[in-house]
Amino acid sequence: MSDKNNEAQNTALEECQHYTRLVQVPWDIRNYYHQRFSIFSRYDEGILMTDGAWYGVTPEPVAKKTADHVANACPADKAILIDCFAGVGGNAIAFALSGRWKRVYAIERDPKILECAIHNAEIYGVHNQISWYQGDCFEVLMKELADLVNHSIIFASPPWGGPGYRSDQVFDLSSMQPYSLNDLLNPFLDLTSEVILYLPRTSDLRQLAARVQGDEKVTVIHYCMEGASKAICAYFGNFDFAV
Repeated sequence: MSDKNNEAQNTALEECQHYTRLVQVPWDIRNYYHQRFSIFSRYDEGILMTDGAWYGVTPEPVAKKTADHVANACPADKAILIDCFAGVGGNAIAFALSGRWKRVYAIERDPKILECAIHNAEIYGVHNQISWYQGDCFEVLMKELADLVNHSIIFASPPWGGPGYRSDQVFDLSSMQPYSLNDLLNPFLDLTSEVILYLPRTSDLRQLAARVQGDEKVTVIHYCMEGASKAICAYFGNFDFAV
C-alpha cells in the first residue's frame, strides 16, 4: 500500500471510536452504548464505530438470524452475496460467518465507516472472506461487479432517513431518504432476480406488495429482540421459506 493510501487509512481510523467508559460517550448515543454487547457480542475486543454508525448498525442476533434465513432460503445456484450498504460490518460479518457464500462483497460510501467495518471483520476472523469496496453502491455494482451481480444475492440495509421514520405508525417508503423504495428496487431488480431490503419495522407493506406482479410474491419477516420488532426484511425473488 502506498504512503498516500496509508495516510488516508490512518485518517479514517482516527474518526473510529471504541468507547470503554460511559463518560466518554456522547449523550445522544448513550442508549445505544448500553446495548453494545447486543450490537457486537465481541465489543470489548476492540470493535470500532463512528458516532453516527451506532444508529444504523444491525444488532448481532438480528444480523445472524437474517444471514441464516438468506443462506437457507436462497436459490442453490447463487453463491455470492453483495451487501450494498455495509456500514460498520454487522451484516457482512454475519453473512461471512454463515459459511454459505463463495464470496461476500461489501460496499460502503463513507471511507471512515468502511475502515471500521474492515477492522471489525478482522476481530470476527472473516475479513479475508469479504471483498471491500468504497463508493456509491450503484456505481460499484455497474462498474466493478457487473460480471458478478447477475449471479448474486443483493442485500441492502439503506439509510432510513426521512421525517416519518420514528414517528409514523406506518412508514411511507416513498419518503425514505436519500433512497426511496423505487430508487432501490428498480436498479437492483434490473441487475439480479433476488433482492433483500432491510427496512423499518413500521414500513407500509402495501407498498411492498405493490411491487410484485402475477404469481410473484414478496416475503416479509419481522426480526425481533426481547419481544420487540427491530426491523423487517422484504425478500424479493425466488426464496424458499419452509412453512
